[in-house]
Amino acid sequence: MKLCTGLVFCSLVLGVSSQGWFSFLSEAYGGAKDMWRAYSDMREANYKNSDKYFHARGNFDAAKRGPGGVWAAEVLSDAREASQRVTDLFKYGDSGHGVKDSEADQEANRWGRSGNDPNRYRPPGLPDKY
Repeated sequence: MKLCTGLVFCSLVLGVSSQGWFSFLSEAYGGAKDMWRAYSDMREANYKNSDKYFHARGNFDAAKRGPGGVWAAEVLSDAREASQRVTDLFKYGDSGHGVKDSEADQEANRWGRSGNDPNRYRPPGLPDKY
């Protein structure tokens, strides 16, 4: 836990070094809200094969806010995938279950964070609301 806290703190300090604290933290807060909105929309839509789209969209929206948003998107995406891997380990043992899905999620996360169009992952028939 100390190592994880240290890594998050160091990445925060490195991200802030190029701009002011207030600006960075404001972008990070907005980026976290963007990620939460994408997650909420994914849960609400409950649409088959749409999770990669919502991953990409959340990261895309957060990254548009600036370096703080990119940082928040990366930290939240990595934490979510790490927690899913841990729960899969308890559910399925060391079977490798979910590893490919997690890697695909991370690819969608990177795609969105890089500023690429999240619609690449949009499934056919997903309501326009999303």
